[in-house]
Amino acid sequence: MIEDERPPLADSLWTATAPAGPACPPLLGEVEAEVVIVGGGYTGLSAALHLAERKVSVVLVEAREPGWGASGRNGGQVIPGLKEDPDEVERIMGPTFGRRAVRLSAAAPDLVFDLVARHGIACDAVRAGWIQPAPDEAGVRLQQARVRQWERRGAPVAWLDRGAVSIALGTGLYEGGLLDRRGGSLQPLAYARGLAAAAIRAGARIHGRTAARRLERVGPGWRLLTPHGAVRARTVLVCTNGYTDGLVGGLAQALVPVTSVQVASAPLSDNVRRSILPGGEAASDTRRLLVYFRLDAAGRLVIGGRGAYGERGIRTAQARLRRLAHRMFPQLPDDLRWERAWGGFVALTEDHLPFLVEPEPGLVAAGGYNGRGVAMATAMGRVLADKASGVPDAELDFPVTRLRPMPLHALRRPVIALAVAVKAVQDRLGLRLAS
Repeated sequence: MIEDERPPLADSLWTATAPAGPACPPLLGEVEAEVVIVGGGYTGLSAALHLAERKVSVVLVEAREPGWGASGRNGGQVIPGLKEDPDEVERIMGPTFGRRAVRLSAAAPDLVFDLVARHGIACDAVRAGWIQPAPDEAGVRLQQARVRQWERRGAPVAWLDRGAVSIALGTGLYEGGLLDRRGGSLQPLAYARGLAAAAIRAGARIHGRTAARRLERVGPGWRLLTPHGAVRARTVLVCTNGYTDGLVGGLAQALVPVTSVQVASAPLSDNVRRSILPGGEAASDTRRLLVYFRLDAAGRLVIGGRGAYGERGIRTAQARLRRLAHRMFPQLPDDLRWERAWGGFVALTEDHLPFLVEPEPGLVAAGGYNGRGVAMATAMGRVLADKASGVPDAELDFPVTRLRPMPLHALRRPVIALAVAVKAVQDRLGLRLAS
């Protein structure tokens, strides 16, 4: 079970099956470092590891334990690219940084699997590819255009027609899909804990159960106060993403945390297991309220999708996923036991793109991966390490922009709840894949 979490979100498969993480004692007293990092998810852990490998003195503080948030709860899908297609990214960001951001996101899975191999992280990493199936003709047109865009950039992507995608997925409810051989999957909490252990071995100091309470400007640097200590540093990296609070004014208003939930079955029998994603790929579709699914290392079916903010709504969403799994895969036995149900927050942004901001000199924040955090947060951590190491903004692989809080941010939750209800109706009316 995930400690300090509401019951509907707490019964995580990943918590039950991940190796123990390294010792990360609370911070006691006042210490100094060149860089202090707030947040022990993929972004912060990757930044800490890359900085420590460069012999930069770094301290990371995490309010609970490394991987406690979305980094330890997600579907474990290692997806290349950003939420928006490459052409759109380049249009929004401009030719220079747009191309760099596309290259960074395209190569992000390479970074993940390289770190796993180089540091011997035991996280059931499988690089068998990622499938994005389309349940209707609109999705088919979208995916075919997406394939063409990536093909122009030399990416190993392919279009799967209805027959091919049915064989690849083990369900006949999709009209076609994109196969991206750069993608894969892993045990997300084990990966987070492995990054933490690697960072500590490289020299980073990581403190769990150490909430960041307040930031103070001290000369050219900063002093970060925690419940039982403080860190003085020239640079602060804030890497809290969907669990961002009021530490940095306006940062929480730059993104919206949305609940994503998952359920996991008991291990499937060999014959059923061989009929679902037999190539070992991970999958997430193009529905308005997307569904993502894969098998874990033990042959459990893990399926996830959009949740709700209230406990009753969360349990309803999890029950819907279990019913949906049986509709998608009629080969599942009627008496299949569902072992786990959990969830957490995904951080969305208004333009569907991540951000890298510097609200004040030496105070830098990044986040907003819009459901692509395993690969992209790892890559952004390296970009943050570059910036904290003195790489000029003009030479970074992602643009530093101004902090842009969303207008009427306080109303976002009810607006999103309404939008989710509308999209659910649209999915039921427009798609054969019923909720």
